[in-house]
Amino acid sequence: MADLKGLVVIDEFQRQPGLFALLRVLADRRPIPARFLILGSASPDLARGVSETLAGRVAYVEMDGLSLREVGPEQANRLWLRGGFPESYLARTEARSRSWRGNFVQSFLERDIAQLGIRVPAHTLRRFWTMLAHYHGQIWNAAELARALGTKEDTARHYLDILCGAFVVRQLSPWFENVGKRLVKAPKVYLRDSGLLHTLLGIGDRMQLLSHPKLGASWEGFALEQVIRLCWADRDAYYYRTHAGAELDLLLVRNGKRFGFEFKHEDAPTATKSMHITTDDLALKRLWIIYPGEHRYVVSDRIEAVPLKKVGEVLARV
Repeated sequence: MADLKGLVVIDEFQRQPGLFALLRVLADRRPIPARFLILGSASPDLARGVSETLAGRVAYVEMDGLSLREVGPEQANRLWLRGGFPESYLARTEARSRSWRGNFVQSFLERDIAQLGIRVPAHTLRRFWTMLAHYHGQIWNAAELARALGTKEDTARHYLDILCGAFVVRQLSPWFENVGKRLVKAPKVYLRDSGLLHTLLGIGDRMQLLSHPKLGASWEGFALEQVIRLCWADRDAYYYRTHAGAELDLLLVRNGKRFGFEFKHEDAPTATKSMHITTDDLALKRLWIIYPGEHRYVVSDRIEAVPLKKVGEVLARV
């Protein structure tokens, strides 16, 4: 590899994690004859044998599935139902999309996880993943999930780390601040791709989605992912909740200002007491209620309802 010049692309790095030690040496050369683009389907922390961090020599970019900005606002419902994997989103029929996602879940658990050197039975991890789908948008409770699995809390935590490291689950961290109130300090968990969420919940089409008990949670996770991607804010996204019941689905800090987001699958959402409390507690510049409607309108002072399809216009001015 020392003779290579220009841009060198290495795909599926997790199959040869020992390359990281070699890349450290190659990256320290002066002048640098080659730069390396390393692609993989899992976090380096999850891959077996990666002991080199390449700190100071590498920049990380997380690539998600298709976003609303890429497919167009008019395709929001299709993207929500099918998710952002191109093969699932572009499938000719709903049946083919469901089939692709079902096959993806199976191959991911039986092949991809094993290639990372993780020795967890596929059926066990699928059961845990399905349980997380039912906890989508809720506070992480290791004890409760461990009891349901018949295992220890540390084991449940390990399973969660696996799915987060493989970029199929998101942990949304709580916001900590001395506001004189008792705050919830456990993360919230979301399945990052709405299509995979619907597969694990057994949702096959839009009618089933609209009548499913997890409709609101599904919308919350889908819209939350779109907002985070628009803001490039993976590491600076939080939620807020007090033990008294006040909560905020998403908190982002941009240019030293705080902005809040609530996600409601309603025709005409209104402000709640909780929204007013969190707006004051966190000194929010604005709080936006993201909903699947058509019109943007003012709800109250510092609170505005914005259709998901128009959220890009709003954030562009922040």
